[in-house]
Amino acid sequence: MKIAHVAPPWIPIPPKHYGGTEIVIYNLVEEQVAQGHDVTLLAPGDAKTSAKQVSFFPKSLLEEGIPWSAHLKAYYHMHKSIEYIKEHDFDIVHTHLSSSSDMYIFPLTAPLTQPHVMTLHSRFPFDRAQSWMGKADECYMEWAPSMPMVAISESARAEVPYPLNFVGVVHHGLPMQQFVPTTKKVGDFFVWLGRFVPDKGTHLAIQAAKEAGVKIVLAGTIDRHQQESVNYFQQVIKPQVDNEQVKYVGPVNMKQKIRLLSRARGFLNPIEWEEPFGMVMIEAMALGCPVISFARGAAPELVVHRKTGFLVHDVEEMVRFIPRIGEINRDVTRMHVDHNFSARVMAEKYVKIYKNVIKLAKGFTARTFSDVRTRKAMLTAEAAIMRKALPAQAAEAAGAGVEGKPGF
Repeated sequence: MKIAHVAPPWIPIPPKHYGGTEIVIYNLVEEQVAQGHDVTLLAPGDAKTSAKQVSFFPKSLLEEGIPWSAHLKAYYHMHKSIEYIKEHDFDIVHTHLSSSSDMYIFPLTAPLTQPHVMTLHSRFPFDRAQSWMGKADECYMEWAPSMPMVAISESARAEVPYPLNFVGVVHHGLPMQQFVPTTKKVGDFFVWLGRFVPDKGTHLAIQAAKEAGVKIVLAGTIDRHQQESVNYFQQVIKPQVDNEQVKYVGPVNMKQKIRLLSRARGFLNPIEWEEPFGMVMIEAMALGCPVISFARGAAPELVVHRKTGFLVHDVEEMVRFIPRIGEINRDVTRMHVDHNFSARVMAEKYVKIYKNVIKLAKGFTARTFSDVRTRKAMLTAEAAIMRKALPAQAAEAAGAGVEGKPGF
């Protein structure tokens, strides 16, 4: 199958440190190439890929020092990518909605003749800057309902406030040949890993570790382009780092992350938002590291309570389960990811969706900006999502004797 991926232009693929969407795109593209597909990645020139690469400038925008709010070069990337696609034959075009500037994809792809699908990686609203939020998302609903969309979790799909045309849910996947535990000897510490913003709950992870009397290692990035991230780290997190019970090791690359998670007793994830997925949770479990997470967002779809970790509701419950982390079998935890969240599984699910979208697209002509308002979303009974428990999760939960209510 000839596949074109249009990547967001902000962060390198794969990312040097933090970049959830970018590592997902990298894993998917590499696996699709490995499975024999003819893949083209349209991304800035600093991307590293086994696919054919098409670039319109040499460096990702953040690497070039361009702030998130400056969209002109991002639009240029999107526009040039769609122009390139129009001049070439692809079976499917796969775009990715991750940040505000990616919204331009909706009007740009409206006249596209090739079948196309978009993965929703983040949450609405996209018309936001720091703490400010606008209503421009509504303007893009002129085109968005006609775009076949893929959600990254059932939770993410349910959170969308607009009548989008969802044709499937595909959880992220990892290259399991890369995620191999580096040691069987577990350390004496827990870990938190991510981007330093209040919603990620770093302060709560520290609080839980202190109350449970365990060590915690923090690893992650401070977004210098977002004042909220800088202030949060400097004012809330840094004063608590004593390099004894609370240690900060800075941002980590993939090799360092794998080594850190392989040695950690467990990963603490006290998120304070409805996170659409949570890549670090499956990264931890792939290395046998159990996860203790607040039961918010996609966490209940990823973590099997009392089998691959624990789902809790607050810091008090997290503290209560920390001493019980030894109950979790690390080999079983890794196997759970291999069966449900591998790159192989992810790529196979996307190919099925591609084939369905191609079938749906037959008979539909290119949409113009003027007629798209009156077009109905291309939904069929087969494509429409039925919200129900995931079979793998339900089966594993039954086998593990998981209670219906996490945290007990």
